[in-house]
Amino acid sequence: MAKVLLVDDELTMVQMVTEMLRSEGHEVFPFTNSKDALAALETHLPEVVVTDLYLDKTRAHGLEILQKARSITPPASVIVITAFGSIETAVEAMKSGAYDYLEKPFKLDELNLCIQRALSYNEAISENLYLRKQLRKKYQFSQIIGTSPKMQAVFKMVERVADTDSTILILGESGTGKELVARALHFNSRRQFAPFIPVNCSALPENLLESELFGHRKGSFTGAVTDKKGLFHEADGGTIFLDEVGSMSAMLQSRLLRVLQEREVRRIGDNTPTYINVRVLAATNEPLEKKIKEGSFREDLYYRLNVIAITLPSLRERGEDIPLLVAHFLKNKINPRTGHPVQITRQAMEVLSAHNWPGNVRELENAIERAATLCEDNVIQVNDLPPSLVRNLPLSSTVIQAQPADIAQLPVTGEPSPSLYPLQGAHAPASAGGQPASQSDIPLKDYLREQEVAYLNRTLAQTGGDKEKAALILGISLATLYRKLSEEG
Repeated sequence: MAKVLLVDDELTMVQMVTEMLRSEGHEVFPFTNSKDALAALETHLPEVVVTDLYLDKTRAHGLEILQKARSITPPASVIVITAFGSIETAVEAMKSGAYDYLEKPFKLDELNLCIQRALSYNEAISENLYLRKQLRKKYQFSQIIGTSPKMQAVFKMVERVADTDSTILILGESGTGKELVARALHFNSRRQFAPFIPVNCSALPENLLESELFGHRKGSFTGAVTDKKGLFHEADGGTIFLDEVGSMSAMLQSRLLRVLQEREVRRIGDNTPTYINVRVLAATNEPLEKKIKEGSFREDLYYRLNVIAITLPSLRERGEDIPLLVAHFLKNKINPRTGHPVQITRQAMEVLSAHNWPGNVRELENAIERAATLCEDNVIQVNDLPPSLVRNLPLSSTVIQAQPADIAQLPVTGEPSPSLYPLQGAHAPASAGGQPASQSDIPLKDYLREQEVAYLNRTLAQTGGDKEKAALILGISLATLYRKLSEEG
């Protein structure tokens, strides 16, 4: 069942409890002195510790065991028992991290039930930590796809400001991934376990948006039949993301300015403001400076929002990231008719790389989704792409039947890597002589390995040799990084 470490200076008590716990299937490590028990904590790593508080009747050695048990990894749940119970000792033990507190004499069934509850608590904590790690992994920096210099600059800025409380304005065209950056900022900050509340300010009319953001009191307007908490209150302790903030009306801008200045929110119909602890992230695809000149956006609010600006490049500004994005969108994509993974031809990839992408990454994702659904034989060809991409192409660009040599070698997206797809023309990797390298010059496995090694070394150089930081940026474990480096040597 579980490992239980038992400490009590009464031998009869230790023997009785040990027999009971072993009959329940637990692995028990009994001790009658604190010195041996302290040494055994790191050796046995118990899940539950049951310890007497006053082991020599004068000193609270049990508190030392409690503190040590809470410091091991993973920490043990500690149940403190004593014949010298008092409010003061109970409070001291609970403040030090005890799970529960029992006074002698106690019934064995009572102790057994307490241990079962402690184990259930441990299980819930472990599951919670796992879910938190998964959530953090989902929104870690490496999940924002891109190895181009402009995206690397975005990564560095996000990493520098994520764990601060500064208000951040995220700038970029529609479809560039502003909300993804906002989520990365939140889930890599100390607020990551508090709420993240996204709000599209352009999706609601003024009166409804005001009620959603700030809440209202019952009877404050027609239809307000109950009290309502606003989204600022819902985000208390966490982050609120105001997307398309430039679409706010003048009245809402004034109210938002007060929130940023005073950190207070007043519900509609309420005369008493409420203090909130919320980090504000905002985003816009409109040039706010132009709106200020036009008189439709408050200059003082702009400076409150624009404490730190993160500008996302358009997809046409980072064309070298297109193969990596395509690989990301095709990862685990299975053709429902055949049950096989979907691939893409070199010609189709060249068409994607040549497109201007006014809708940015969102447009590319939709194009890949469409093509993957319509393609035959699990291979995306030029004529599977949206008509807007192929309308002006010469007929010879369309591939009727893909041959093995036509299939594009996509980058691996599980671990961020440079664009490995050997495109023709401007995106092709150059050989030592300055000419585009032919895919047949070196074996594909060696080519991919060379690119991976180069990227590992560049990332290590960026972090000043900090392998732990480099592993975080690369989206791999530290052990994987060491293994790859050893393979390089």
